[in-house]
Amino acid sequence: MKKKSLLELIDDLRKNENIVNWHEIPPQEAQTRPIPESVDPRIREALHKRGIVELYTHQETAFRIVAAQENIVAVTPTASGKTLCYNLPVLQEIARDDSSRALYLFPTKALAQDQKSELNEIIDEMGIDIKSFTYDGDTSPAIRQKVRLAGHIVITNPDMLHSAILPNHTKWVSLFENLKFIVIDELHTYRGVFGSHVANVIRRLRRICKFYGSDPTFICTSATIANPKELAEQLTGNPMRLIDDNGAPRGRKHFVFYNPPIVNAPLNIRKSSTIEVNNLAKEFLKHKIQTIVFARSRVRVEIILSHIQELVKNEIGSKTIRGYRGGYLPKQRREIERGLRDGEILGVVSTNALELGVDIGQLQVCVMTGYPGSIASTWQQAGRAGRRHGEALIIMVASSTPIDQYVVQNPEYFFDRSPEHARINPENLLILVDHMRCAAYELPFKATEEFGPLDVTDILEYLQEERVLHRNGDMFYWAAQSFPASEISLRSASQENVVIVDQSNVAAVKIIGEMDRFSAMTLLHDEAIYLHEGVQYQVEQLDWDHKKAYVREVDVEYYTDANLAVNLKVLEIDRTNDRGQAAVNYGDVAVNMIPTIFKKIKLTTFENIGSGPIHLPEEELHTSATWLELKQVDPEIGTKTLEQLLLGIANVFQHIVPVLVMCDRGDVHVTPQIKAAHTGLPTIFIYDHYPGGIGLADDVYKRFDEVRESAKNLIRRCPCKEGCPSCIGTEIAGMNGKHRSMQLLSLL
Repeated sequence: MKKKSLLELIDDLRKNENIVNWHEIPPQEAQTRPIPESVDPRIREALHKRGIVELYTHQETAFRIVAAQENIVAVTPTASGKTLCYNLPVLQEIARDDSSRALYLFPTKALAQDQKSELNEIIDEMGIDIKSFTYDGDTSPAIRQKVRLAGHIVITNPDMLHSAILPNHTKWVSLFENLKFIVIDELHTYRGVFGSHVANVIRRLRRICKFYGSDPTFICTSATIANPKELAEQLTGNPMRLIDDNGAPRGRKHFVFYNPPIVNAPLNIRKSSTIEVNNLAKEFLKHKIQTIVFARSRVRVEIILSHIQELVKNEIGSKTIRGYRGGYLPKQRREIERGLRDGEILGVVSTNALELGVDIGQLQVCVMTGYPGSIASTWQQAGRAGRRHGEALIIMVASSTPIDQYVVQNPEYFFDRSPEHARINPENLLILVDHMRCAAYELPFKATEEFGPLDVTDILEYLQEERVLHRNGDMFYWAAQSFPASEISLRSASQENVVIVDQSNVAAVKIIGEMDRFSAMTLLHDEAIYLHEGVQYQVEQLDWDHKKAYVREVDVEYYTDANLAVNLKVLEIDRTNDRGQAAVNYGDVAVNMIPTIFKKIKLTTFENIGSGPIHLPEEELHTSATWLELKQVDPEIGTKTLEQLLLGIANVFQHIVPVLVMCDRGDVHVTPQIKAAHTGLPTIFIYDHYPGGIGLADDVYKRFDEVRESAKNLIRRCPCKEGCPSCIGTEIAGMNGKHRSMQLLSLL
């Protein structure tokens, strides 16, 4: 077989009838500036050894602004050298003053380990005794003592900072007294509930720094999002300088949307995206083109990996194709990363674990199995393909889901608009109170002290009434027996979490996670299929009274989806936009939920292959919502038909809203009511699925016209005749479902 070049394979691909959009990104030359004169000669020498004789424009700008003690957020694409934006000023300061300290925060342990390796290589080449350590759950007790006393650079994650470092700050005096820099990498990952928690952890961190007399400079880096400066300022509580003058070079990139052929025309069901991904990847790999394939779950990674290895074993050998996901041992992951950098490994199938900035060099082709869920994630994955010079190809293979179909049929949505806004709400009362408890445990509160922008006197007095705090004069002291940080998960807004217990191995029963009780009703009921880091588990028993879910590992070709009987009650209307025949409102609601039945849905075709009852008590959630009221509806539309139409529109909103407000699908819920309790009008509620809300429904209210137009586009461009699983959900017998849905949306 004659080997083809990437350019020849790109020409072949252009003839493929399943390509629905081909977008070219032109190449860009490097833009550089000289290394500043002030840089320590030993650092300059180390950079020269690594082939760095000049800095990219964004690296030089970052060094200059940080040297002036200003906080920065650097936003440039994947593999553009963001790491030097913080390593250079930090190493420069420690070389100048040996007592200086820096704290690096990474969202995952794997990323922290990867960055430590790169940092230590530079330090070795500098020949200066600078000690950098990772501090996470795997750090041995012997090393922990050394890190606390002697670590110039402490590399950790927000969870360890929250539960281990801040509550024990008296053991970290040398760090907090001399802390010059706080580095927050992958800033865009701190959104929603997690970001709201982390913003409060940073408030606690700054409070402790102030107590020890330090005022560190913040250096943040982020993938491309719409509001990096705003997010960095909300997260850190400090003014920020935005650096986005990317000087890194790039070759030409071809970004292709691939829509598999339809196999069931009435239901608009397409050929499995997994099969198409396997065949596309095989074509590149057998011609020895280095390729990365992204899949959404660990299970999907293993399925694709085994298929591709089988397809190419005769041409190039199955050992040159590897998997990469959470659950692999660190040693194994390092070996795969090294093989990719060296070119020994030709192909890798990965979850989004390789989306973050782990160094694997630059590959030539990236194939995505479905839309990753946000524009920011898609660009992160796409950034894995593209050597500094030469062509790169990115292919996104769509599935039959509404989100995937919307993106491939509306390429302008993806290419013509900025990535999503990352939303956080640090003032969510449940989250704020939790972190004030932690902060009071760490240091007493003064009655006049601020914790973020709000006056928190009421919260301190409430905690005093609850006997958590004791007041003496104008000081509030910790008075409870408990250790508050251990009770609070940074991944949830609800305190009463359900603990997930894995009993797959009777000899080693272990806790693998936790979930807020509202989500647990639909995701952890008896017989539910629960995915944890991509592994499938079946829930054998949900002990609701003791908040424990007992699970066992399984391998099945379906997932479960629960039906929830939801009753909404409007508590307060904050804002109204009257549109004549309809109105859009925003305010506080009480949501009463009781799960009824669950369905088993086949992974490949989304067919319903079984169901069962759920026996759980009713729960009430107070949250924020945007709701759409239809004041005048065509009287010819009967009640049953109107109910079907509202369900169809709600189905579209359920898929569109998470894409537009940059959140997970479970963060926002959409519920239609044929007669809302407070008005008797047909209404669709869009609410935050967290106690107190985290600002998502508020964003929907502000951008409702954009949400509505996106919903209309999805329905209009769907190739089905009367409605299908890729748009309004189902065919409505005896009526023009798509047309009527568009009419109703036009009233809003």
